[in-house]
Amino acid sequence: MIRILDATTPLLPKDKPRYLMGVGTPEDLVDGVARGVDMFDCVMPTRNARNGWLFTRYGDLKIRNSRYRDDLSPIDESCRCPVCAPANYGDDRPPFTRSYLYHLQKVQEILGAHLATLHNLYFYLDLMRQMREAIAAGQFQAWRKGFHQDRSRGL
Repeated sequence: MIRILDATTPLLPKDKPRYLMGVGTPEDLVDGVARGVDMFDCVMPTRNARNGWLFTRYGDLKIRNSRYRDDLSPIDESCRCPVCAPANYGDDRPPFTRSYLYHLQKVQEILGAHLATLHNLYFYLDLMRQMREAIAAGQFQAWRKGFHQDRSRGL
């Protein structure tokens, strides 16, 4: 993808939106924006959510892994989505835990896919927001470096 973007993006008009279809890992989005891509579409956040694959700041969490059976932490401590931080939305209940999401995935309860989808879509929207803010502040390259370091750190 990067090789193709490096070859084609300079040929596109700078005053027109640049759309990259079907590319969707968080890393791909960041690297695409770094090369001038403005818009993406991808099924990855929803498809992966249905299969118990959750995106976090520090890498991907596969909630079906038995290590999460008794894990009472939210999906991502730094996430402000309604699943990880319901208090941000006027809800006084605690966050949904990894343990509960593990259970929902194991029994194939539709609520598990719903909550995972909410989280993953929020993660992607927030990722794009962070990139816009970093670009506006003239700090995109530093932000990008930190993003890649965080994601490669692992859970």
